[in-house]
Amino acid sequence: MSLLQIQEPQAMQKPQSQLVSPAIGIDLGTTHSLAACIQEDGKPLVFTDTQGRALLPSVVCYREDAVHTGIVNETDASSIRSVKRALGKSQDEVAKIFGRTHQLAVDVSGNPVFVTKRGKVSAVEISAEILSALKRRAETQLQQSITQAVVTVPAYFDDAQRQATKDAAGLAGIKVLRLLNEPTAAAVAYGLDQWQEGNFLVYDLGGGTFDVSVLRHERGVLKVLATGGNSCLGGDDIDQLLADYILQQSQSQFQAQDKKSYDKKTHDTTTIANEGTLAKGAYQQLLLAARQAKEELSERQQTEVIVALPAQHLRCLLDRQQLENLITELVQQTLWHVQQAMHDAQLSNKQINAIVLVGGSTRIPLIRNMLTDFFGKQPVTGIDPDQVVALGAARQAHILSGHRTADDLLLLDVVPLSLGIETMGGLVEKIIPRNTTIPVARKQVFTTYQDGQTGMQIHVVQGERELVKDNRSLAHFELKGLPPRPAGSCKIEICFQVDADGLLSVRAQEQDTGISAEVTVKPSYGLTEADITAMLQKSVIHANEDIAQRQFIELKVDAEQLMDMLQNLIREDQKNPDYLLSDQEFSAINEGMGKLKEAVIDQDIAAMRQAKDDLNKLSTPFAMRRMDAQIKKALTGKQI
Repeated sequence: MSLLQIQEPQAMQKPQSQLVSPAIGIDLGTTHSLAACIQEDGKPLVFTDTQGRALLPSVVCYREDAVHTGIVNETDASSIRSVKRALGKSQDEVAKIFGRTHQLAVDVSGNPVFVTKRGKVSAVEISAEILSALKRRAETQLQQSITQAVVTVPAYFDDAQRQATKDAAGLAGIKVLRLLNEPTAAAVAYGLDQWQEGNFLVYDLGGGTFDVSVLRHERGVLKVLATGGNSCLGGDDIDQLLADYILQQSQSQFQAQDKKSYDKKTHDTTTIANEGTLAKGAYQQLLLAARQAKEELSERQQTEVIVALPAQHLRCLLDRQQLENLITELVQQTLWHVQQAMHDAQLSNKQINAIVLVGGSTRIPLIRNMLTDFFGKQPVTGIDPDQVVALGAARQAHILSGHRTADDLLLLDVVPLSLGIETMGGLVEKIIPRNTTIPVARKQVFTTYQDGQTGMQIHVVQGERELVKDNRSLAHFELKGLPPRPAGSCKIEICFQVDADGLLSVRAQEQDTGISAEVTVKPSYGLTEADITAMLQKSVIHANEDIAQRQFIELKVDAEQLMDMLQNLIREDQKNPDYLLSDQEFSAINEGMGKLKEAVIDQDIAAMRQAKDDLNKLSTPFAMRRMDAQIKKALTGKQI
């Protein structure tokens, strides 16, 4: 059997004798989670509960007496669902996602937490409960301790979200051998290495996230060509759209049947007036009913929704066409990401050999039909979309725990967004472009801007725009103790390193002295919901504008540096009894600097270029005479 392999430098150095326990694959999902392993005979095993169910609802209920994992019939605010959407997020982002269903607060560090009957808990702690439950399930079936696993994450999870996932696993007593992108895991599960060589697209619409990956299988290598997606778009959004629609329809029917009674109750009911006034537990109950209706409409044309709330029953008749009308725009958003990934991979629709579906939401007929129309071929659905990610993670865990064969296939993943640093003028210098294969290390040399500069602030950013303000800030750190030399003399080497999990570390080192500083990027929160969807769209829409702005800023920085240098040289020359600069040259240079300043103020790029060239020509004779004088002074009294 040909298996997929990711080269893990740390793991490759470990002797197999150190890997004492089996490794499992874990799909930590938004709606459901599950775990699997590859048995000694090479066959996959999906771990189940005592009733034979593989899917563990990603729900943790915090009661006063205990913590319960996987409870599906709890609708109070202490039952927390879809916590994956809160991993690595800021307080405002978590409030936007969970404010309607849960009571929220912040801890002493200002990080968002959920308020439950057993106190305040973070998204990492809640996720750890789910991982612990899966770990116990695996240990029960295998009758041995489990300490290591491959855990999957959405391809578009940023560094904060990936780190939060690793922290949750550590809290559950699990060492993460690899964070594996979910679409890539699906490719592993389908055994694309056993297919003919070609191009494949993995479309992964789960409960809370959407991912797309384009992969190529060629000469024993399965390479990820491009990734895309949105970490806040998934089946949960469909549930909310449907829940709000059910509420509106029920409210309309209620008003039509008993307007007078409704008017009297408008101020005291908590269940009918609108979705904003629903009690948190009632809205949670409505979401569950909407999810059930969505699943039923994937199998049949019509269903009836009945929700028994404390003060009123909601009742609504739904058909598949109504559902499709509600979610068409959402599905079109996913297709935009598909188009972008195809563009990045430089492939046409006809060049895709197969489309692989992942995630429970891909059971919706509209999604399959729109993908069929888009590519002109039916998607591949041979493996249960709820289990495919965990099975792929299990295969990778099997390899990383020492079970390798001579036929193992190398699997190469990529960086989803460009990484770089801020340079003078608020510009971004990209060091690792998006879709670069990982693990990767890239170096670039920078220099100082001012004379006598003894330190350098390094600002690490992520994104596709030309200006820092339009990208996402990842980290700041400072390189201190630089030798106080003239501007441009110090050489600082900046090294970016992304490991196989997609986590970034940055190191800066002055080449002559060896002085260095480094940072492992662990931001306090992740990309905003709008950022994830819009980053690439904005980079395309504003491409020409960004280029023009970059040209202006680069010219402005060069112009200001030239004028500062000339002003310093003129001041030094005026201190000497033997002037090197004539009055005529002095006036001409001052006039040239005035024209350059005026062009900068007007933001006229053509005029700036011309004025800068003219000033260079005017000042060159003076600069050469000054250089000759400095050399003569240095050689006085010395023999060559």
